Amino acid sequence: MMALVDCNSCYASCEQIFRPDLRDKPVIVLSNNDGCIIARSKEAKKLGVPDLQPFFKVEEQLKKHRVVVFSANFRLYGDISNQVMTTLRDFSPHVEQYSIDEMFLDFSGMQLDLNEYGSIIKQTLWQNVRMPVGVGIAPTKTLSKLANHAAKNMKTSGVAVLDSPLKWQWLQKRLPINKIWGVGKRLSQRLNALGIHSAYQLAQADPHFIRKQTSINVERTIRELNGEACIGLDEQPAPKKEIFVTRSFGKKTGSKEELLRHISRYAAAAAEKLRSQNSFCSSLYLFAFTSEFKPGFYSNSLVIKLPYPTSNSTLIISHAKTGMSRLYQPGSLFAKCGIGLLDIRDRNFYQYDLFSPGQQAQTDDLMLMIDQVNQRYGRDSLTFGAEGLTGKWTMRQHRLSPSYTSSWLDLPRVFC
Repeated sequence: MMALVDCNSCYASCEQIFRPDLRDKPVIVLSNNDGCIIARSKEAKKLGVPDLQPFFKVEEQLKKHRVVVFSANFRLYGDISNQVMTTLRDFSPHVEQYSIDEMFLDFSGMQLDLNEYGSIIKQTLWQNVRMPVGVGIAPTKTLSKLANHAAKNMKTSGVAVLDSPLKWQWLQKRLPINKIWGVGKRLSQRLNALGIHSAYQLAQADPHFIRKQTSINVERTIRELNGEACIGLDEQPAPKKEIFVTRSFGKKTGSKEELLRHISRYAAAAAEKLRSQNSFCSSLYLFAFTSEFKPGFYSNSLVIKLPYPTSNSTLIISHAKTGMSRLYQPGSLFAKCGIGLLDIRDRNFYQYDLFSPGQQAQTDDLMLMIDQVNQRYGRDSLTFGAEGLTGKWTMRQHRLSPSYTSSWLDLPRVFC
């Protein structure tokens, strides 16, 4: 049996953890630069607050219903996620963190009352982290996804167990095709054209015929919907083959200096992610563009080959600045830029070129020291001069909550 534990309205719930006065009240979280709604508490959903809607379009509606609005605080959400995932690892020796708010747990070989065990998981996360979750348990990952949907959206205690064909077929008959894990809008349309509209209809379809019409992945989905496990746990996800860091600016800029600060900051963040998976990169992809809704739209990009594979932030920042200087166009107001690290390879298997210096041991020591300081004392404790200081070029976050988990000054106070 397989379980999927999924946080309820993760970002909104993270904000409510340190604000118990907001429990049972409508809360939403906005994307970068306070642009769109990306998370809604269940109370906000009941009010009809739309998901992924531009904030300015519904601002008056939110004020009318006294909805509490927060800017995205991803550092806080990441810390809470780590607490949730660490707690869940105690419930199974084999787990897969699927996303920031989801984890699969393998219950194979466990002689348990699954409803009771699911309830213990739910209660433990609430007691230890104050995070509400739904727990779906079934023989396969695809069915556990459906079970989790039932746990969170149907009249249950937050735990749903699909341990027999009768139970999962009952649920499949009540769910449209797009509620199945891995079935998106385009695939739904193709399946609809074949007369398949519900999860049950897909489960009853001929897997060989559907494979010819779509792909082997859909065949696996059909088998999983019938209780045949085809998708195993990915306990150690493969390192990323590409790493991108991009942002829209809080305020459009025509300054070359500010544009270079932006790309330097993104390059430093990308290099840190590269080192976290013990990899080198050999090429950089850079882009920048203005607002497509304004006259004189300008967009450009380029690829830069590095002198040797590296994870050195200073080298990556230097070449990123050089490339962005070439992309800069005087008189344009830039709205977004970004960097991608390409041709990524595991440094353990990298063979150095006899005629190339490669990355030096002193560089490794310096990068390790920077990463350790930032991990211990908080991000941006040590930064590169090219990134500049916090200023008007940073993201717009007018409703940002305190850094409860990463700043001594923002530690919550309890009055007894």
